Amino acid sequence: MSRPVITFLTDFGPAAPAVCRGVMFGIAPDANIIDVSHQVTRYAIGEGAGTLVFALPHMPIGVHVAVVDPGVGTERLGLALKVERGDILIGPDNGLLIPAAERLGGIIEARSIENRELMLPVISSSFHGRDIFSPVAAHLSMGTPFESVGPEVPIERLVRLPIPRPTILRGELETEIVHILVFGNVTLAGVPADLQAAIGPVSPGDALTLEFQPVDGRQGTTEVTTWERTFGRVPVGASLLMADSEGHLSFADNQGNAAARLELSLGQRVSIRRA
Repeated sequence: MSRPVITFLTDFGPAAPAVCRGVMFGIAPDANIIDVSHQVTRYAIGEGAGTLVFALPHMPIGVHVAVVDPGVGTERLGLALKVERGDILIGPDNGLLIPAAERLGGIIEARSIENRELMLPVISSSFHGRDIFSPVAAHLSMGTPFESVGPEVPIERLVRLPIPRPTILRGELETEIVHILVFGNVTLAGVPADLQAAIGPVSPGDALTLEFQPVDGRQGTTEVTTWERTFGRVPVGASLLMADSEGHLSFADNQGNAAARLELSLGQRVSIRRA
């Protein structure tokens, strides 16, 4: 039998994920644990959800644990979701898991994690990634029946995140920053078709103006950039707007960090028009 696959995503940083992996290996010593990311921006549920959507379609069918959980220890549910592709997703009921579950074919069954026999003996109020989600995922990867985790939850009652969508105006696209990558590339809500619906056809080399609105007490800023196909089409240090590997609008610097340079933030509003 092939090794069970467990993927793992958190906003924990460097140390706590190792503790969780130790718990998983203690239950499933042959598990193949794949770390998706532990550098999700703290408490950024939407960013974590987007990272899962990016990664999980390329992972083997398995159990996927995700913990970005600012509501840990409250009345929010712990969830186990079975999806059409055959995977199980484990994590908090705060919208984190839903977009990836839908990307994997849709949810066919949802259960609240309540079976104490699948958890660690002592449950803290602040580290459910270690005490609940990791051991439950390990047990499921070893063949524990999905139905044993707890009672079924109506799918329509699961918490869902608002989906950022661009607004198409005449001559302008209003959007927002939905993800900031480790290189400082900034993913925007929308796709090139949305931009073209707002400002007309765009070709490589076209000059565009991006207006970043004020946020968190900081002033807004304006950047004149270029529509291009990829980073190397502009000089080193220059910015560009492009379609990223998932087809989303992306603002970046060639071999630079656009987000840091302009002090950009998740959720910041952006307007795009021709220069």
